[in-house]
Amino acid sequence: MSKLLVSLTGLATAGALALGAGGTQAAPTTVLPAGHAFAAKLTGKATFVAGSTTMTCTVSASVPTGGANNAVPAAPGNHNDAGPVSVPINPPGFSGCTTSVFGVSVTITSNATNGPWKLTLQNGAPAAGGFTIPKGGVVLKTGGLASCTITASPTGPTTVDGGWTNGAPSALAIANAPVPATATGGFLCPTGNQSATFSATYQLTDTTDPTRQITVTG
Repeated sequence: MSKLLVSLTGLATAGALALGAGGTQAAPTTVLPAGHAFAAKLTGKATFVAGSTTMTCTVSASVPTGGANNAVPAAPGNHNDAGPVSVPINPPGFSGCTTSVFGVSVTITSNATNGPWKLTLQNGAPAAGGFTIPKGGVVLKTGGLASCTITASPTGPTTVDGGWTNGAPSALAIANAPVPATATGGFLCPTGNQSATFSATYQLTDTTDPTRQITVTG
């Protein structure tokens, strides 16, 4: 059962729709179209794995609600001569989640209580992207055979890195990204620090002008 709960910890870390462009050279980056709003939506399934246990979610999205979140900065803020461009986003939601262990349910909530969620994009060969999850930005609660509370990024922001591909639509692919979490609860719940991996692909679409694409260039 402890392996199950560690895998559920992985789910919490995932909500974490947070990110970074670590491991790439600081090439100049421009995100286009300047000033356009965008939505980031899961395509396929998000997979959380720890040990032999797997959890999948079929729905996840961060969508614009007005303001600066989920909007490419207006020029010249959409360009950085010395590295990546970061954009604040609304906390992504997760639903349609199931676990491979019988008798355990999962509820996930995301928040920006301790800081903003961010999308960071870095031009390069290849281009990179990721989400930044603020401290405590995702809370996962299990029910049924095991009742636990799992908090992602318990001590500070966490980056979840991936690769970026320009396209129609463009996509951010995250594969086996590690995220820390802390679990508390009663019998059958692990305590202290936990870790797992998260994999998912998000498509970014221009909601200001659906005929345009969100692209990363130099």
